Order: sequence, then structure tokens, then C-alpha cells
Amino acid sequence: MADSEAFGIEKGFGKQAVDWMNEEAKKAKWKFEARLYNYEVATKNFGTFEMFSWIGDPKAARELIIKASKRFKIKVIEGGYKTRQLIVKVIRNEYGMVRKGDRVIGQIEFSSSRLTQSKWAITKEERK
Repeated sequence: MADSEAFGIEKGFGKQAVDWMNEEAKKAKWKFEARLYNYEVATKNFGTFEMFSWIGDPKAARELIIKASKRFKIKVIEGGYKTRQLIVKVIRNEYGMVRKGDRVIGQIEFSSSRLTQSKWAITKEERK
């Protein structure tokens, strides 16, 4: 089972979208559970997002986040992408795509300290 904390939902829709994704996963009998963890990330180009973590099937997570974006007509961050380079650093990086429905409208780079287990911070963002 995989997990990720670099997924986000447009501010104001977090609880509603996470509850809906959990219900959809139960209906489809997918191994997936999402939880908000009371952390928000503000971007310059895309607005503010409520971050959530999930455990379960990565394919189900990506599918559900896109469906939630379409259903609620909101922007979402689909995170969990990493580079193929194996570099040992003090800072860990993860990349995400900002979506609105099926369209990718931008990309975001997150970073966090490996030593203190701090929350994700946005280091770069780019519009498409």
C-alpha cells in the first residue's frame, strides 16, 4: 500500500471532497482512505489548497482526485511524483500537478526537511 501527503483540494472544499472520495472508494471497493490534516498551502498562481493524506491504491487516488475536481468544479493538486535521480539530501522533494477537471493547469515543487519531518512547503510553481 502506498501513501502521500502532497495532495491538495481548493480551500473551502476539503471536507466535502475528502468525504465524497472516501464514499466513492467504498462503493467501488477500492483500497483507499483520505484524511485532511489541517494544513493549508498558499500558491501565487493557483490559490490556497487544503492538504490531505491518503493510504491505499495509488491508481485509485489519482482517479478519485480527478473525479472530485470534475464533480465540485475545483482545482486540485495531484502530488506524489518524484525524480528518478537517487540523491541523498537533507531536504526531500516531491512534485505535483495542479488540475482543474481533466486539464493540467500547472506544476508545483514541494520540499520538506528529512530531519524534522516538517510540513511541505512550495518552492517552485509554474503555469502551463
